[in-house]
Amino acid sequence: MKILAIETSCDDTGIAIMEAGEHGRFEVLANIVSSQIKIHKKYGGVFPAMAKREHQKNLTSVLIQSLKKSGLLKTGNTGFKTSELQNILEREPDLYKKIVLFFKNHKKPNIDLISVTNGPGLEPCLWVGVNFARALSYVWDIPIVPVNHIEGHILVNFLEHKKIKFPAIALVVSGGHTQIILVKGVGKYKILGETRDDAAGECFDKCAKILGLPYPGGPEIFKLAEKAKPGEIKLPRPMINTPDYDFSFSGLKTAVLYADQKATLRLRSGQEKQKYKAEMSAEVQQAIIDVLIKKTIKAVKDYKAKTLILGGGVSANKELKSQFEKAIESNRSTALTGLELIFPPVNLSTDNGLMTAITAYFHRNKKVPWKTLKADANLRIS
Repeated sequence: MKILAIETSCDDTGIAIMEAGEHGRFEVLANIVSSQIKIHKKYGGVFPAMAKREHQKNLTSVLIQSLKKSGLLKTGNTGFKTSELQNILEREPDLYKKIVLFFKNHKKPNIDLISVTNGPGLEPCLWVGVNFARALSYVWDIPIVPVNHIEGHILVNFLEHKKIKFPAIALVVSGGHTQIILVKGVGKYKILGETRDDAAGECFDKCAKILGLPYPGGPEIFKLAEKAKPGEIKLPRPMINTPDYDFSFSGLKTAVLYADQKATLRLRSGQEKQKYKAEMSAEVQQAIIDVLIKKTIKAVKDYKAKTLILGGGVSANKELKSQFEKAIESNRSTALTGLELIFPPVNLSTDNGLMTAITAYFHRNKKVPWKTLKADANLRIS
């Protein structure tokens, strides 16, 4: 089974083509991601309308790259009705022009299934991907499987871990989401806790902006944090001792803002300012890590999990992974005996089409007609 997957939930345009074989064998034929970081960097965050425009601009070219890399690109005309296609892409006129030209010059590829992220995410961005998938499904007569973005961050780990033991606890942590999820099996989820305000990745970005660091903030804070030790500046660990599994990071951001305002008044030399930024970065990172680990390990113990799964862009943070490993090792003799920690490679931690393809494989029987497929910015995993 060959699956073509589309991911446009935020600011990355991703298309992957994967072949699924027997015994859970996955062969990646193509996994192309067109990043918009350079475009949004000067604004300090993602602008949905701008991200939508870039998806419209990039999707057809990323599709061609993916088909070419996988050896599935076929030249020749595909017969189709432009009127129906125009109705499908009425919100995306620029995309319509590009895809019509593509269809006029290329035949249907050897694809068995189309999958697309239909939520959660930024609604304008999701709709571009969904409508693109609907257009491909209509012209090629290939069924569609909609995919939950959060589930994709969990199931992408099956690429390198064929037999994940359940029950598992998943920590999905990114710019838009911070959730602890009980995973009883593929498709069997319960959200145990989530952020009540800012996500961890969002907190990284906002704190970085306060410190005058470029977007995206997480990698910038990590680089500066390596030059200092946490604890030189004291920040709160919001909700770290509450009995639930929820998070709150807006208070941490506010504490950084107040501390920075005071520091601006007393720091004079450039050397002093750089030292302060490094110390603040180290403390911000450690405060977020402390809360994430404490809450997640609590869930692992409470639900007697056999596997701990990390996913989402923030899971690419080396310090977060390292401290999770240390926390598990220090508890091996107690409740965490036999616990396996798994996380995807860095290039699959951030948004990509391959996570959508793998998830669609597990839900390959849940096809929907292209006419009824919709985007849902607030789609829940449970």
